[in-house]
Amino acid sequence: METAVLPRKRKVIDLNGNTFRSLSVLAASKGTNLKNFIEGILDRVAEDYDDNNIYAWLVKNRPEGQVKLNEKEKKDFETWLGI
Repeated sequence: METAVLPRKRKVIDLNGNTFRSLSVLAASKGTNLKNFIEGILDRVAEDYDDNNIYAWLVKNRPEGQVKLNEKEKKDFETWLGI
């Protein structure tokens, strides 16, 4: 099965001064620049992402998501989605 390759996206983020300084020092110690360092961290986090773990956490901590909709709520939701 082939995996679709999504285009790269740009996002501007604001870092507080201490975070910027600390991450810059860490990046320099790894021999890279801050941008590449942060991108690498985010790529690793995304690779470790697992829908099953997130769902298990939601079931445990937010059980209201398991309550089934009644017919009116279902119809309202479908109307809101346009289906």
